[in-house]
Amino acid sequence: MADKLRMSGLISGMDTESIISALVSNRKAKVDKTKGAQTKLEWKQEVWKDLNKDLKSLQSAAQNMRFSTAYAQKTTKVSNPNKASVISSGSAVDSVQALEINKLAKTAYLTGGKVETADGSQATALSKLGELGFSGDGSFDIKDADGNVKKSITVNADTTVSDVLTQLKDAGLNASFDAENQRFFVSAKESGRKSDFNLVASDSNGADALAKLGLQAGENSDGVSGATKIDGSDAEITLNGAKFTSSSNVFNINGLTITAMGTTEKGEEVTLTTTNDTSGIYDSIKNFIKTYNSVINKLDKLYNADNVSKKNPLTDEEKDALSESEAEKYTQKIKDGLLSRDSTLSSIITSLSSAMSSGYSVGGNTMYLSNFGIGTLEYFSSAADEKHALHIDGDADDGYTSGNEDKLKAMIAKDPDAMVSFFSQMANGLYQNMNKLSSSVVGYRSFGSFYDDKKMKTDFSDYTTKITDLEDKLNAYEDKLYKQYGAMEKTLAKMQSNTSALTGLFGN
Repeated sequence: MADKLRMSGLISGMDTESIISALVSNRKAKVDKTKGAQTKLEWKQEVWKDLNKDLKSLQSAAQNMRFSTAYAQKTTKVSNPNKASVISSGSAVDSVQALEINKLAKTAYLTGGKVETADGSQATALSKLGELGFSGDGSFDIKDADGNVKKSITVNADTTVSDVLTQLKDAGLNASFDAENQRFFVSAKESGRKSDFNLVASDSNGADALAKLGLQAGENSDGVSGATKIDGSDAEITLNGAKFTSSSNVFNINGLTITAMGTTEKGEEVTLTTTNDTSGIYDSIKNFIKTYNSVINKLDKLYNADNVSKKNPLTDEEKDALSESEAEKYTQKIKDGLLSRDSTLSSIITSLSSAMSSGYSVGGNTMYLSNFGIGTLEYFSSAADEKHALHIDGDADDGYTSGNEDKLKAMIAKDPDAMVSFFSQMANGLYQNMNKLSSSVVGYRSFGSFYDDKKMKTDFSDYTTKITDLEDKLNAYEDKLYKQYGAMEKTLAKMQSNTSALTGLFGN
């Protein structure tokens, strides 16, 4: 309300402030109630936004579980894990294969000979070739394994060690100079024959430059030991009698990623046994059920919460009358109960649980989750907000059903096709139900939203308009009362003044 100069009851002796406050209390209460309703709506939007994220996550999980690829998990046992490791993709076939590792891949690596300066001092990155005893102009080539020139390097007496390193790096090699050991170290960036390199002089000066830099194999003209080099080479394996090569020690063959770790002896074979990954498939289903339970339990808790429709957020005056902890507890109680017996929430719970409890045709028979040892607990055995939660018989992490027969693992091992068919259909049923729940509704709901987000946004805006209107009317009414009481005070003041004048006239 605007600050204004208002007359109090100085003349009348009346408590004007209290009287007017009492007169406007009903209208102020209406403003507070409307503000409270808007606040509750804002809190409700926050609860739904958080819940919508959980539902979208469950919908995404259901979408993934619709396809057989979600269950196409394989594992491969290696008879000698010191020789090889194997990662199996879903496309790998059940098989027993014989592996021989003939060669491991190598990275081309050149260790330079010791560099010596003309005066016997230590060479550094800034040392010039002239200081190493080189004069004139020369060049040498970097060639690949087939002798093709990849890059030519030119040097002269003023070329520094750092300049040589830069040119080697520009050619795609790793290169460094170890000042402590006075040697160059040059290597390919990748393993395999394709990345191999050789440093070959283009002329006699080039040969001299390589010798002075310690980059020429063998011995240089001064009898100093030159560079030593490991040639880059491919890895080679024999799988089921067929040879395969790779520039690295990793081979991708028919759904298997084989990493060679050591060569096998002549006649030695490593056995690779690929089968369905029962544990992996089980964990995928378990994680899906866990995601479902997390969401359905949250829905149940919100739906079963105490009804707070008659409770309103605290006004500033009410907050001041309570401790901070009491105010927070009261507010949280309202937030927890905003979706109590909510019709939209009820529809979602029904739709989700219906998809999970329905039967699906597998091989001409109708199967249910119970056929796989999965179901809800008896009504009085489950917690209040977990009536729709699913439990897996034999699940070591479930205190209710860990001691039961593990039908799910047995079915995965016995009839994986039936398992895939059932869970794919069930996930699809859940996904389709959730698609319907989150369809757009003109004026009420956006596509992908499980609640009436558009309607709530409009209602919130309407509350803002209504509150502004009510406050304007309240202020006008209050101003009117102050004016009326002010006029009364002025009249009483004038009457008092006139009475005093008459009294003075008659000498009393």
